[in-house]
Amino acid sequence: MANKPRITNRVRELRERHGGVTQAALGAAIGVTRQTIIAIEQDRYSPSLESAFRIARFFKVGVEDVFGWDGHT
Repeated sequence: MANKPRITNRVRELRERHGGVTQAALGAAIGVTRQTIIAIEQDRYSPSLESAFRIARFFKVGVEDVFGWDGHT
C-alpha cells in the first residue's frame, strides 16, 4: 500500500525562531485555539487555507516557508 501524501509544517521551528512565541499566543493571533496549534505542529490536523495564510503572515514569510506537501506528482 502506498504512503498517503501529507502536509508538513515548520510551525514549531518558526515559533522558536521568533522569540519563543507560545502556542497560545500564536493561536490567539490567528483566531484558533492553542489545541489547534498543537494539532498542526504534531501533523494531526491540516489547517484551513485561511489559517495557513494567517500563520505565514504572522511570521512574515510565505505559505510555502511554513507548509510543504510530500505528495507524489
